[in-house]
Amino acid sequence: MALPPLRQELSLLEGPPLADGQPTHTLHDPVRNLYFQIDWPSFEILSHWDKGEPELIVAAVCENTTLNIDAQAVLNVAQFFADNELLQPAIGSSSRLAERLARKRGSKLTWLLHNYLFFRIPLWRPDAWLSKFSPLFAALFTPTFRWLTLFAFIVGVIEIARDWDRFTATLVDTISLQGLLGYGIALIAVKFAHELGHAITAKRYGCRVPTMGIAFLVMWPVAYTDTNDVWRLRRKRERLAVAAAGVITELTIAAWALFFWAWLPEGLPRATAFLLATTTWISTILVNASPFMRFDGYFLLSDWLEIPNLHARAFALARWKLRELLFDLREEPPEYFPPRRQHWLILFAWGIWIYRLVLFLGIAALVYHFFIKAVGIVLFAVEIGVFVTLPIVREIIVWHKKWSVIRLRRRSIISGAILAAVLLLFAVPLPTRIHASALLQPQQYWVVYAPEGAQIEKINFRNGDTINAGKIILQMSSPKLQMRTQQLAARAKQTQWLAEAGTFDSEQRAHWQSLQMENSAALAEIQSITAQSERFTPKAPFNGVLRDIEPELSAGQWVTAKERLATLVAPGNHQVIAYIDEQAAKDLQPGAHAHFYGNNAGTPTITLRVIRIDADASRTLAEPALSNRFGGDIVVREKSGVLYPEQALYRVTLQPIEENNFLDTYIWRGNVTIDASWSPLSSRFFRSAVALIWREAGF
Repeated sequence: MALPPLRQELSLLEGPPLADGQPTHTLHDPVRNLYFQIDWPSFEILSHWDKGEPELIVAAVCENTTLNIDAQAVLNVAQFFADNELLQPAIGSSSRLAERLARKRGSKLTWLLHNYLFFRIPLWRPDAWLSKFSPLFAALFTPTFRWLTLFAFIVGVIEIARDWDRFTATLVDTISLQGLLGYGIALIAVKFAHELGHAITAKRYGCRVPTMGIAFLVMWPVAYTDTNDVWRLRRKRERLAVAAAGVITELTIAAWALFFWAWLPEGLPRATAFLLATTTWISTILVNASPFMRFDGYFLLSDWLEIPNLHARAFALARWKLRELLFDLREEPPEYFPPRRQHWLILFAWGIWIYRLVLFLGIAALVYHFFIKAVGIVLFAVEIGVFVTLPIVREIIVWHKKWSVIRLRRRSIISGAILAAVLLLFAVPLPTRIHASALLQPQQYWVVYAPEGAQIEKINFRNGDTINAGKIILQMSSPKLQMRTQQLAARAKQTQWLAEAGTFDSEQRAHWQSLQMENSAALAEIQSITAQSERFTPKAPFNGVLRDIEPELSAGQWVTAKERLATLVAPGNHQVIAYIDEQAAKDLQPGAHAHFYGNNAGTPTITLRVIRIDADASRTLAEPALSNRFGGDIVVREKSGVLYPEQALYRVTLQPIEENNFLDTYIWRGNVTIDASWSPLSSRFFRSAVALIWREAGF
């Protein structure tokens, strides 16, 4: 069969040798500005392409080189050229090419999905400008500038270490709307310098830089520079320099920004240096240097390993290894690598899958919450469908095509049995254990708080004393209340005397009614103060033991309002209070067994049973010791001294099965483990999913 001719405008360039010494060449398509790396066998086949017949090409290659190829290798190269549109179209093939273009473009929906996920907007054609002004940047590539940058970085780090408190204080000051705006402007400026670093370095090595602009990755703007021309470079060091130029530019800006922050006076210039110093480190290390996405780190790793299309080739190896592990198909790997490098590439690909799964799920959630709900649901579905579900479906389709072989393998049976066991694990009811922070406390206790403006007069009991009901625990007084009582008593006595005298004085008789009302008001206020003064002599409401009284509390000492002075604890039964979420409350029934474990050493392990589960979520947290403000686990917000849980929590009351001596401390904070009802994992996931869909479906 005759081979179709190649397109005449293609050019063939020498490429860098591979790690094994094999020569490579680069095929350039100037129409699309695309480059294709050609290995040695493909180059030799291409060199004899004018012979037109696969058999003649095979004979010529085998005769003139040490290669041993067959006609299928020639046909594979021809198929590669055809798939990448490198062959001249045959006469009368316009309809076939139009049909192929339509398939490539797909439907309008496919076009919309692809352009929503990724599209570019060219903003500048910098090649002419770079040709004119790039010599001005030559000093940035000299060893002198590199040493100066290292010196600036060391000085900046030393000065920050000496003035660390002020540096961190500046960081706190930037956490504001104005500070975030400054970070945004600094990030834009740094990313422009990043892309300019790629462009200047590429032009320095004679490459053409046709465009610079903004690419949108799932509606997120990312600056880009077209540096495809670096494929012309033969030296590996030069390619690595272009790929690393952006990261090096950002690190250089950060080093000099640290230096200037240390020496500039307070004001806008110093704040700008701080923003540049902090923004560049974070952005370049977390984003650009990562090899898991197709950013600078990926191209650096690809060029360093000399493996073009690193992700695609690693993914192919990982899929092959996955099939071998699951089904033992005994197929040849998609391409040969030394064993050590092959294992590394497979682990690298699996790491990328995990990283991207987490990343795309996060992006999907961000897209869902960023847009209005109707659009967010659609975009969320697109994210999950394209980036998560579609690759899995494609792999399952490959398994289906190989089913005739898969079903005969012994390992397939083992893998199927493991899958069935996992599914059975999700379907079989399993015991559920609920874990929550808890508080062990007496069922009956009474806290003595200081009233406002109180002074200790006498302390009748000490810590650990047994007090009978009705006994006065301590006596307090309030000079302000006493003075007010005396004033009101004098006023009441005066108004009563004037009212009685009015029966003999006609002038006083006219004010008799108002005097009676004033006397009644004074007597009522005296009665109110008398009732209020009972707080200054707290009496035990039940028999109990006095706890937590301050040892240094003495007569004559003033106490602040609402200060906790002592606690009266009733002997006998204790209880444990815990708070659980809604899902756990549904799985829990009264009578369930539980165990309490204290946080401190020496705390007894107590066997409990559930007494009560509140039907409604608690609006407030009555046990402050369980809140995160006092070392507990429940996240709360405080308003006017009241603690409000951040999520819906249900109060659970548990009781010890056997009363023990709970040491000298009557309140223990710890954790409780409750045996809940048996249920399969699938039902829990299903209930959670239905609850989530039901909650988010409301517009």
